[in-house]
Amino acid sequence: MTIELRRLTGDDWAAWRPVRLTALADAPEAFGSRLADWQDAPEHRWRTRLSLPGALDLLAVEDDRPVGTASGVPDTDDPGRVELISMWVEPAARGRGIAGVLIEAIARWAAEQGATDLLLSVMPDNDRARRTYERTGFTATDEPGDLLPDGRRETVMRRDLTLTGRRASEDRP
Repeated sequence: MTIELRRLTGDDWAAWRPVRLTALADAPEAFGSRLADWQDAPEHRWRTRLSLPGALDLLAVEDDRPVGTASGVPDTDDPGRVELISMWVEPAARGRGIAGVLIEAIARWAAEQGATDLLLSVMPDNDRARRTYERTGFTATDEPGDLLPDGRRETVMRRDLTLTGRRASEDRP
């Protein structure tokens, strides 16, 4: 398995659109966005989403076919924090390490930007995603996540990037 990670910009909106729509259809409960809100979105909205200031948007590609996506978005209130969002791997490609490749790329990038914490939110009953995040160094926090319609809250998870940053700098010649 050779996974290529492509960094996306607003100009890549047409390549990202079908992946994002598939993700929203596949796991509607896992995202803050709804499929209905994006299905007929104009080009400008797609370009804007892929042009968030300071963000990193990645597309995982295998054999010229998109198989996953993830984004890292800096916290505008705390430069030491980056949020991992829009994380998704297509069902047929799950269990093959693609999520880990995406997460590690976002973590490395965030550490290089000076972030010390990588955060994410996960649905409380999404055990598969939670296990993936735990395997890649995330732990649940006491921070309250967003309130869900059923009264539960999303689980906020955190990864300490200080070790990631050291590893990245040690790998350089």
